[in-house]
Amino acid sequence: MTAPKHIGLYPGTFDPVTLGHLDIIKRAVKLVDHLVIGIANNPSKSQLFSIEERIEMLRRETAPLAGDGRATIEVATFDSLLIHFARQVGARVIIRGLRAVSDFEYEFQMVGMNQRLDPDIDTVFLMADPRHQAIASRLVKEIASFGGDISPFTTPAVAEALKQRFGKAKR
Repeated sequence: MTAPKHIGLYPGTFDPVTLGHLDIIKRAVKLVDHLVIGIANNPSKSQLFSIEERIEMLRRETAPLAGDGRATIEVATFDSLLIHFARQVGARVIIRGLRAVSDFEYEFQMVGMNQRLDPDIDTVFLMADPRHQAIASRLVKEIASFGGDISPFTTPAVAEALKQRFGKAKR
């Protein structure tokens, strides 16, 4: 009899995926057998990239991170409570990245609520690599919108997608 798969869920909007996100994913695939990257689909929020574009970006950027003794990776979307989605995919652990104390305060509240909703699903925090602690998708988009160099914050393919979205770099 084989042991059940240990499934982890890494949720976010990933608009766009950054090197910080990829750092967390690289470490998360060592902790679980199967990692579901859950892209939050909130139609009431304005996103730069469509859900389809974000799925494609994440699949492309995470393909080299799976297998070879690491977890398999699945990219999926959800538009429900996180804890409901975690149950749906069979996740026993939610993986969250932390950059700063302010992240912890928000995440601490979320863990408390999620524990009340389902005490069988735990949350694991991975501290951002110091090189990536300042990276936030919101800031990457802002820099790109003004034609700034975003190469230190995301992959070349994502940087190109941002350039295309914002048109020619402003001088």
